[in-house]
Amino acid sequence: MKVALIISTYNSPEKLNLCLKSVQQQDLLPDEILIADDGSDRRTKQLIDYHRSLMEVPLIHVWHEDKGFRKSLILNKTIAKCTADYIIQVDGDVILHPSFVRDHVDFAKPGSLVRASRIYLNRELTELKLSKDDIKVNYFEKGISNFFSQFRMPFLRKFFEKNYKVKGDEKWEIHGCNMAFWREDAIKVNGYNEDFVGWGPEDKEFVARLLNLGLEKRFLKFGAIVYHLWHKLNSRENLSLNEEIFRRTKESKVYFCANGINKYLSNC
Repeated sequence: MKVALIISTYNSPEKLNLCLKSVQQQDLLPDEILIADDGSDRRTKQLIDYHRSLMEVPLIHVWHEDKGFRKSLILNKTIAKCTADYIIQVDGDVILHPSFVRDHVDFAKPGSLVRASRIYLNRELTELKLSKDDIKVNYFEKGISNFFSQFRMPFLRKFFEKNYKVKGDEKWEIHGCNMAFWREDAIKVNGYNEDFVGWGPEDKEFVARLLNLGLEKRFLKFGAIVYHLWHKLNSRENLSLNEEIFRRTKESKVYFCANGINKYLSNC
């Protein structure tokens, strides 16, 4: 199968730099890398152009004008341009473990989507990594959360694989900064819902529709590890409206959203 790594970003070139450096260190590279850029300024373009010259695989920059938080829209445009069968999606403020892509590829299975772990770095450790341009994370560095989730242990993964059977709203839980799905399935549900305006659970709503479609949600633990760099919280101005969209999707059991990716597919 052909594999794409999609990285979402917005005006954070210093963190994106660490992310792309960690991509270059992968023991298995994806077939293509796409940056879903929600309107960053020219610093991000310059950074991507620099890394493109170092990459052994295509690095594609998908950008639109900054008109506020429009992550669903830029992700749809990026998925539309993607030519791979399988998509690994991360945010641009993470450092990837050297076997990150390999672990996702080994874990991939038709008829499913994947949630994987993230390890949080606190503000002080994040600032240290940025100041030193450092992508190496020591297990015992001060400022790391989720200590045991850092360990890559393939033989233990099967015991954590099907966390989608947990109770309550945890069924819909996903980390948009570390997930994977088949492009074909994303097209079937019409991608991300662009009715989301501003920050909100657009990733959970996307997953809810994939589950409504009949897919299995699987948990990749002790592999595909990312280290999430600290950042300030995004504005929650439209959170109540966005949560209402998510609630309706869960209760209605629909899998197709009207305002989605299909408007971009004819241009690709």
